[in-house]
Amino acid sequence: MDRRAFIAGALSFLTAPLAAEAQQAGSTGRVYRLALLVPGSPPRASESVGQYILIDILRQRGYVEGKNLAVERRYAKGRVEQLPALAAELFQLQPDVIVAVSPVALQAVREATVTIPIVIVFAASDPVELGVVTSLARPGGNITGVALSAGTTLAGKRLEILRQVLPRATRIAVLSNEEPSARSQAKEAEQVAAQLGVKVVTVEAKGRDYERAFATMTRERVDALSVLASSVLNSDRQLIIDLATRHRLPAIYQWREHVEAGGLMSYGSSIREIYRRVAALVERIFKGATPAELPVEQPTTFEFVINLKTAKALGLSIPPSVLARADEIIQ
Repeated sequence: MDRRAFIAGALSFLTAPLAAEAQQAGSTGRVYRLALLVPGSPPRASESVGQYILIDILRQRGYVEGKNLAVERRYAKGRVEQLPALAAELFQLQPDVIVAVSPVALQAVREATVTIPIVIVFAASDPVELGVVTSLARPGGNITGVALSAGTTLAGKRLEILRQVLPRATRIAVLSNEEPSARSQAKEAEQVAAQLGVKVVTVEAKGRDYERAFATMTRERVDALSVLASSVLNSDRQLIIDLATRHRLPAIYQWREHVEAGGLMSYGSSIREIYRRVAALVERIFKGATPAELPVEQPTTFEFVINLKTAKALGLSIPPSVLARADEIIQ
């Protein structure tokens, strides 16, 4: 408690932004306070990302930013070592809910508070296995959210799809980073690779040095690339896609948004569905529910998307059997 008291004194000026937004809300009644902690970079206005989707869905539910909703955003810009300080800032603001995107963001928030409700957004981690909640049905404590169920991170499934598209591939790179959840995904990919008879070459983009990571892939003579699920890798999606194109590496990603941005393929849950569920949990907490009472939600919609224009540029012919399983084909 002494540490938090010290931080409270040192950072008390940080309460000003929320107070100002509350005044701007005028006489509309209570102003709900939402905080977002994201390991990646602030998205461009043109990007369809979870944070924008969340605020839009809350607006549709009657929570309008600048009126009865105040939002504080903190981005680590890929420097995950800054997350604890950013989480401490958010704690001083005493929001009604903190949305923590990824396990590494949650870890920082948990160190800052055990009282403020936290809604997690996990794309590739099991919160029970991580010790974040007691169970999916009964989380306990101050944490709930949306996460994949135990048993898969989908890294293995993406590897299987790559092999179906490239049956002669023998070496497949897995692009990873320093986030703890990357290790479990890489492990799953390696296990599936052994069953498929291919070798996985795990390449970590340390310090977001993607040029060096792709240079390593070239030296390793890999045939294809699977990009792990990660908030930081997702925020850097365009740079990664551009490098994969330059190195002529067929690649599969987590979200359909990667394919819309020029990536070859994606397989994963729907960002919109995940953040619709996050918005519902946030609203229930606004209305008085406690995270301990709210089961951790699990995505039920998974999308397989292919970009045929990218395939043509790479000189790839996607097998008809694979095309038939796609949920959407971008021409």
